[in-house]
Amino acid sequence: MTDNRKTTVPGASVGADAVQSSDKITTNIITNSDKQINLQAAKKSNNFGLNTVSMTELYDTVYPPRKPIVNDLLYSGTYLFVGAPKVGKSFFMGQLAYHVAMGLPLWEYEVHQGTVLYLALEDDYARLQRRLSRMFGVEETSNLYFATQAKSVSEGLDQQLEGFIREHPDVRLIIIDTLQKVREIGGDRYSYASDYEIVTKLKTFSDRYGICLLVVHHTRKMEAEDSFDMISGTNGLLGAADGAFIMQKKRRTDNTAQLDIVGRDQPDQELTLEFDRERCVWEFQGAETELWKLPPDPLLEAVAKMLTPEQPEWSGAPTELLERLPGVSIQANILTRKLNVSADRLYNDYGIRYESRRTHEGRVVKLTLENSGA
Repeated sequence: MTDNRKTTVPGASVGADAVQSSDKITTNIITNSDKQINLQAAKKSNNFGLNTVSMTELYDTVYPPRKPIVNDLLYSGTYLFVGAPKVGKSFFMGQLAYHVAMGLPLWEYEVHQGTVLYLALEDDYARLQRRLSRMFGVEETSNLYFATQAKSVSEGLDQQLEGFIREHPDVRLIIIDTLQKVREIGGDRYSYASDYEIVTKLKTFSDRYGICLLVVHHTRKMEAEDSFDMISGTNGLLGAADGAFIMQKKRRTDNTAQLDIVGRDQPDQELTLEFDRERCVWEFQGAETELWKLPPDPLLEAVAKMLTPEQPEWSGAPTELLERLPGVSIQANILTRKLNVSADRLYNDYGIRYESRRTHEGRVVKLTLENSGA
């Protein structure tokens, strides 16, 4: 399938982007949605203890975009990658990790480069060396890291990952292979509440740092009409995750596998992959349906034309922005709300960061073309 997007998301530091704002302008772009919404609501005087945000406040807030790791496949957040034992999950993880670390396209999908940490908790370094050399020869990258041991979620995994992010602020992807190796051990470990809690903790971490956590897990032995019902455990795992991948073969000896993909903010997909046994990599064979794309937005198109590699930044009042958009006939407050709602698309489709804040003189908006080479 062809990606018609004009620019790509910049390969700058994901971790840093999630926690830093411009030196010149303090914006109301938020880094932790739940926390920020609660802080906004806490300013209100109420006696019922429920933090709320009005529809007006909702539209007047610029929420941070969910950044793609692989366009149309994988975004920041927490995802499950599920398959039967020996179906080829670890080969896929190695392939994905390498492509993100190198910034190489994955089949027909654009990849955004960044540091990758692969927790290969069911492997040892010798096995990893043999597997990766079969897949990629001796072509190496210095921003792909491996660990074969890690603490569980309850014993300090988050602190270990935070330490890694401090040393590597451009990290985009952390792979945990497998979920069972990092989850708490207890008598209720297969309850809905326990399953939901473990993924929620991981999601809280990925959202805090604006990265992707991809968690490998196993399918159950019983067949199901819906492939996502084959995830081992309860529906709490999928319910708390941002999305999931299910890899299945009709027979274990087959070279062909079906990869079903579902996500909160992305279209469902069904891909057919074929395993190259000589190179030990998965090759793309086709998709069940073409991805539906949003039609072009005249407002975003007009905003994108304002910025160039020679003039990659603009800031001013909404009324001044309207003067730069002669084909746009809307009121200034409607303009800012439309841009607030479209900040995610403006960033991911055009590489433009949109910021907004109130000053004593009025509202100021800022546009920055972060990927000027696209």
